[in-house]
Amino acid sequence: MFVSDFRKEFYELVQSERVLLFVASDVDALCACKILQALFHCDHVQYTLVPVSGWQELETAFLEHKDQIKLLIKQDDDLEVPAYDDIFRDEEEEDDEHSGDESDGSEPSKKRTRLEEEIVEQTMKRREQRAWEARRREILFDYEQYEYHGTSSALVMFELAWLMSKDLNDMLWWAIVGLTDQWIQDRITQMKYVTDVGVLQRHVSRHNHRNQDEEHTLSIDCTRIAFEYDLRLALYHHWSLYDSLCNTCYTASRFKLWSVHGQKRLQEFLADMGLPLKQVKQKFHSMDASLKENLREMIEESANKFGMKDLRMQTFSIHFGFKHKFLASDVVFATMSLMENTEKDGSGTDNFTQALDSLSRSNLDKLYHGLELAKKQLRATQQTIASCLCTNLVISQGPFLYCSLMEGTPDVMLFSKPASLSLLSRHLLKSFVYSTKNRRCKMLPLVMAAPLSVEQGTVTVVGIPPETDSSDRKNFFGRAFEKAAESTSSRTLHNHFDLSVIELKAEDRSKFLDALVSLLS
Repeated sequence: MFVSDFRKEFYELVQSERVLLFVASDVDALCACKILQALFHCDHVQYTLVPVSGWQELETAFLEHKDQIKLLIKQDDDLEVPAYDDIFRDEEEEDDEHSGDESDGSEPSKKRTRLEEEIVEQTMKRREQRAWEARRREILFDYEQYEYHGTSSALVMFELAWLMSKDLNDMLWWAIVGLTDQWIQDRITQMKYVTDVGVLQRHVSRHNHRNQDEEHTLSIDCTRIAFEYDLRLALYHHWSLYDSLCNTCYTASRFKLWSVHGQKRLQEFLADMGLPLKQVKQKFHSMDASLKENLREMIEESANKFGMKDLRMQTFSIHFGFKHKFLASDVVFATMSLMENTEKDGSGTDNFTQALDSLSRSNLDKLYHGLELAKKQLRATQQTIASCLCTNLVISQGPFLYCSLMEGTPDVMLFSKPASLSLLSRHLLKSFVYSTKNRRCKMLPLVMAAPLSVEQGTVTVVGIPPETDSSDRKNFFGRAFEKAAESTSSRTLHNHFDLSVIELKAEDRSKFLDALVSLLS
């Protein structure tokens, strides 16, 4: 069944039970988990938390606890679940089709008339049935062919808390971070993002209105959330402005910073703003206060001259006391980097715990550690993009672009994880679109491969849809990968919840790609 009323059909059912909570390894899922944990603590609900990174771990954990499971509820990301009546049809009426056949002494002419009417009625029913089946096949094909995302899971959980009058400022912040994660990872359209920001903005006003009232001002140590129009520059509050400009996909791709000409354009941009290099290359919080005062307006004015008319975006910030301020995007990058940390030999569960803990205001040291990891990740991403574009590693395979990272490439292990490789692939495609003069290539999707395990001889493959302004964020590669693997008997593992990410034996790569070219041509 589809759950439409989360309060009655979900929360009230589990409130009196012990809950087994499966949580996927992405930021939105972590934020939804934090909100649910807060609700469970409030209502004294016992629960067991099990992190799962893919379908295999989910199946193993389910089988381990299946004897105790009475009800299984899955939060689905699908945007347009087909209507029940379009997919399922009750056939009870068929039992009554021939009712009334028995003779009641009517005249032959009346019997004949009734029989003719029944024949016409049955013929119409068969036509309707055929039309319904054809429509059903069309709906299911469209539904299963594409992968796409709906409302953030964290936002859904926050609205549940709000309906029960149990929403807190912390829960609101987690909902904001969950939505921002969807936007950063290109899972939703700009229109969907702006709509959901509007919903959250009303909640922010409701929870934080006392901050504007001088008579009832909150203590400086309290958590304060604010809606802002801020710059689309990654981590610039915790980095130097120069590093942020160089390592943000939006600015790096438009300036074409992998080229000498692009570096000159960046210098011209800074000169146009009138900012000394000494200032922009030091930590943001160390810049002169007089420069920071009007920095956003200065950057936006110069950005318009350089064709970057949407450098500002709607977002939210949070203050923990006087000293600590974070944008929602800062927290997303930090949490994502902690979750896919490759620096130490910790297990996936350790990384999951670190990432989950970083979302709590009592663990700011872990959040700052995540920010440092995120800087390293973003820097490596832009260096890899520059290397791929300068050495022409992005090639056209006909219906799609293809790029493969070789073993021995600097920082290649940073991209063995699915979210990191997906982010690299999306940024590479954006940069390639700005670098190429081939109009056809600008409309093509991208398939990217990176080494996963040298010992096992496997690579991670990810598919990214075309980079267009009108993109509806639908990804067709999940189904295409399945078909290509089936037709060539390629040894693949479709374990990730993101269907457009698979693991492939390096030996089977050639025949897999040939089948994919044939399938998408």
